[in-house]
Amino acid sequence: MDWHVERFLNRLSLFLSFLATLSLLHLFTRSSLTCTAPPPNPTHVHTHNSTHHRAVPVPVPLPGGLHPNSSCDLLSRAHLSPESRLKKLLSSSSFSSRVSSLSSLFQALETLKFLSNSSRVLAVSAGAGHAAVALNASGVADVTAVDVIDLPPLVRRADPHNLPFFDGVFDLAFSDGLSGALFPEKYVEEMERTVRAGGAEAVVVERDGAGEARALFRRSSLVAERNVKLGGAEMVMLVMRNNGKNSSSPP
Repeated sequence: MDWHVERFLNRLSLFLSFLATLSLLHLFTRSSLTCTAPPPNPTHVHTHNSTHHRAVPVPVPLPGGLHPNSSCDLLSRAHLSPESRLKKLLSSSSFSSRVSSLSSLFQALETLKFLSNSSRVLAVSAGAGHAAVALNASGVADVTAVDVIDLPPLVRRADPHNLPFFDGVFDLAFSDGLSGALFPEKYVEEMERTVRAGGAEAVVVERDGAGEARALFRRSSLVAERNVKLGGAEMVMLVMRNNGKNSSSPP
């Protein structure tokens, strides 16, 4: 009798395991066919007690549906093409504001005779391509923008600590991302290597880091140091002239 009971329990266990496996497969391979709209999200919830009345703020969803409320909401969204995403990025107010700030910096480089429409410019740690757009808008056509994540057609992928370019191929190298570099010395070394003798490197750093940034340049000499605003922050732009050799090397 005990043997029959044990056999029955083993079969029941296998059957239940089989059902559980089927349920998991169903969940992983089939999306939900029904989507329930989330309840209204009021801006305030009023609570009462015997002594006072207060309003408790409740987070309100960001405009434009930036964050989905459910997996169904996410699945129902239209997927934008790379061209559409780029167009949306370029039309944003934050993007335009940073481009405007960079344009004023590049005007200063034009005044110093380090930038012209015929210049070959490298933008390192270009992010979303703000510098490339600002340079193109000012009339500079030959702009190469690189970052660890590409954003075609504005930014191509490259390691700023190991730039895939020959020595001295650019007239100007610009970066507003030196402060975030993993290896600042190597970062600056690569900028100097890819700029021709007589060309320039321009970096934008926080004001309290200007001294450390200047010391990183071994093949260049300081031409200008200007207080600037970038993204609403008080920064410093260092403009260095490339000497074509290490400053510690004999003449």
